Amino acid sequence: MVLSLTVLTASAQTTERASVLTSGTTAREEINQNPWLAGSNYLDYDRQLPDFNYTPAPEGYVPFYMSHYGRHGSRWLIGKDDYERVLRPLRKARKEGKLTREGQETLRRLELFNKTTYKRLGDLTTVGERQHHGIGKRLAEHFPEIFKSPDVPIDARSTTVNRCILSMIAECEELMAANPSAHIHNDVSDALQYYLNQNWEGRVKENGGKGDQAHREFARKHTHPERLTGVLFNDVKWAEDSVNTDRLMRQLFEVAINMQSHDDAPDLLHLFTQDEIYDMWRIQNAGWYQNYGPSPLTGSIMPFSQANLLENIIQTADTCVALRKTQATLRFGHEVCVMPLACLLELDNCGAVVDDLEQLDSQWRNYRIFPMACNIQLIFYRPEKGKGQILMKALLNEREVSLPVDTNTFPYYKWRDVRKYWSQKLRQFKGQ
Repeated sequence: MVLSLTVLTASAQTTERASVLTSGTTAREEINQNPWLAGSNYLDYDRQLPDFNYTPAPEGYVPFYMSHYGRHGSRWLIGKDDYERVLRPLRKARKEGKLTREGQETLRRLELFNKTTYKRLGDLTTVGERQHHGIGKRLAEHFPEIFKSPDVPIDARSTTVNRCILSMIAECEELMAANPSAHIHNDVSDALQYYLNQNWEGRVKENGGKGDQAHREFARKHTHPERLTGVLFNDVKWAEDSVNTDRLMRQLFEVAINMQSHDDAPDLLHLFTQDEIYDMWRIQNAGWYQNYGPSPLTGSIMPFSQANLLENIIQTADTCVALRKTQATLRFGHEVCVMPLACLLELDNCGAVVDDLEQLDSQWRNYRIFPMACNIQLIFYRPEKGKGQILMKALLNEREVSLPVDTNTFPYYKWRDVRKYWSQKLRQFKGQ
């Protein structure tokens, strides 16, 4: 399976293949400059906005249709124990007089913040709502031919999760403000879940977890809690005997890095050195690549978890392209859909197959793909006059990206070529 997918990818390289890593900077350099990038899927969307210098469309072409899938915005941590599991060992140490002054202050800050999480786990935050208001406003600004068109129909659909519904509402509020004549249809239903939030099934489910042992070894290799233990505890021997310091370090980092999802949240990132922040990110980067990316450890099969979503994108686009009427399809869901979809579509280097986890960060960086409110926008263009070829370009988090077919007009591609390539991938997957 890995071989056949690799051959398919290699057989159609674009003539102007752009790369998301063309900046020439390493992941370590980028994270040192902006430590919040180490948040992986917790990265605040607005901390990575591009410059929006979009390439003009070929002469005579105008946008008329957008197909979109977006993740909800920033949220509280989602697990019922995500905060308490960090507090428990610190409370135990306080009770036994084993916390340093820094440890006591860390516990105090965590206890105060923990009060805000009551019945809020997984909820959209004000930061997350603001992200989607910004995206909705820019949709209208960057593509007025679509979103400011009189009486434009906009079909917006969300998974049944509150944070996704509220994210959809935030974007649609901006679109309605920009164009009161727009006909926006919102839909939320279990009937949509099969493609908006597809469960693992079949070979995807069978391959899930196959690389767990390799990732556990990678995590152990890159977790070094000794310094942090001395910062938090005044008795290192007691801490090593009483606390799983490796686990505490990783869990505390998760809480600390997600503080960017909140306004006026306590700063806990100062507890970690640059090397530790980089290592914590590398562990997460490898885990997401294994579970949702084209990792050889899982047979390069995990992106096909979004086969239903891609089929919906193609089928809906076929209808809209045939009509050639101005309209938009907006879908709202989760990072566990955006991440594998970006890999399945082979946006820029998202589909890179990397054998060595130690080399992964030089070729594949999760924070480029799925920050909070991450989104994929496929914009379709038609000739303003006549019935020529339909063109398409793709944006990943509002950045122009390359697609896995040839073109002489990057970032614009013939839709028929892109459609053929993606459809062939789906047929090959289903046929094996």
